[in-house]
Amino acid sequence: MRLHFATLLLSAVTVSPWTSSEVDAEDWAQWNGPKRTGEYAELGVLREIPKDGLKKLWSAPVSLGYSGPAVSNGRVYVTDYMKESGESTNNPGGRDKLTGKEAIHCFDASSGKKIWSYSYDRAYELSYPSGPRVTPTVDDGMVYFLGAEGDFTCLSADKGEVIWNTQLKERFKTESPMWGYSASPLVIGEQIVLLAGGEGSLVVSLDKKTGKENWRALSGKEIGYCPPTLIRAANVDQLLIWEPQSLHALNPTNGKVYWSTPLVPKYEMSITPPVVSGDLMYASGIGEVAQMFRLKQDKPGVEVLWKGNPKNAVYCSESTPIFEGDYLYGCDCGKGPLMCVRASDGTRMWETFQPTSGGDRRASHGTAFLNKVGDRYYIVSETGDFIIAKLSPEKYEEVGRYHVIEPTNDCFGRSVVWNYPAYANRCLYVRNDKETICYSIAQ
Repeated sequence: MRLHFATLLLSAVTVSPWTSSEVDAEDWAQWNGPKRTGEYAELGVLREIPKDGLKKLWSAPVSLGYSGPAVSNGRVYVTDYMKESGESTNNPGGRDKLTGKEAIHCFDASSGKKIWSYSYDRAYELSYPSGPRVTPTVDDGMVYFLGAEGDFTCLSADKGEVIWNTQLKERFKTESPMWGYSASPLVIGEQIVLLAGGEGSLVVSLDKKTGKENWRALSGKEIGYCPPTLIRAANVDQLLIWEPQSLHALNPTNGKVYWSTPLVPKYEMSITPPVVSGDLMYASGIGEVAQMFRLKQDKPGVEVLWKGNPKNAVYCSESTPIFEGDYLYGCDCGKGPLMCVRASDGTRMWETFQPTSGGDRRASHGTAFLNKVGDRYYIVSETGDFIIAKLSPEKYEEVGRYHVIEPTNDCFGRSVVWNYPAYANRCLYVRNDKETICYSIAQ
């Protein structure tokens, strides 16, 4: 059991123009890419691995963290936790206690030179407590940092000066989730939306420049770990919130509920956001919980087309699947392979462990981070390999791989690196619990 630390196509459903501010193709200023769809559109990048491997441009030391890098305006932002006392047992059934400092660091994207750091004392009482989960979000000259225990800070992106901050547990009278605050906040115009917790404030909207509350919505015993997602369907913007009991669509201007439907994963682990292709929307999680929905076009709403069972669908957890045309590609948290699934009925077309655990047998929560790059995919495996592959309904075809970073964490007795990568400036940025590394991926 693990969290992830911590898409929309043309046709009847599209990405809303409100989804963050305009981001240049070379920037990766938030979790899962410029539009949070996992797509990387920069031209002039590798289509195969060079014979001599990737050119390493720089590395910089960091400490513990499950979060990924964010890259914007020639800078790289990475969060970490500098442990001072305590032991991480990685026990999914209990919380470990640590003391230390939570921090965000800013590096020059071309040289790796540290520009600034901001840190504060923070005790952890979490399961799998090795650092922050949430990738920083950079927007309009500001960088947003959500810590594992609910410290939420807005800093100037250039100098690291605090503009405003708030403590979610104290402000909304709640407790940290078992695996920490993990849902990446979403900038929508002048507001930033995040999962907070507490009665009536499971999701809140704050003014992105001041932290003043705009609205709050929903209640629930747990908030889960799923990032807010914005889609457009039935000619309106819909903010998707998946908490451990139900999937909701809200009006992003005021938090009013458009529709709700039950969707209950095990262990309160609502993690990967729903993904959309045309008028289809797929959501899945641990415990063989999966549903394919059709988004209504006359008014906001959904209808269930099919539900997963033990022999179909893909049940995603640590990494977000890619929904391409009539097929889904994602990592199954129960067995651990990368799978291709037919969208019309959930039929499994193929599966392989090569891009996840690298073996040939079951590896619970086997993980790979997929990003679509033209007609190919960039994949970073939990074993620390960068892979270029072709994915089709017929097969998984690996073009090549190169080992880019060491797995420094562990899960179920195997070594893993579970940090989303970033792609920008024709470079690959990866990190583990010891360093952040930049490689050239220019042709």
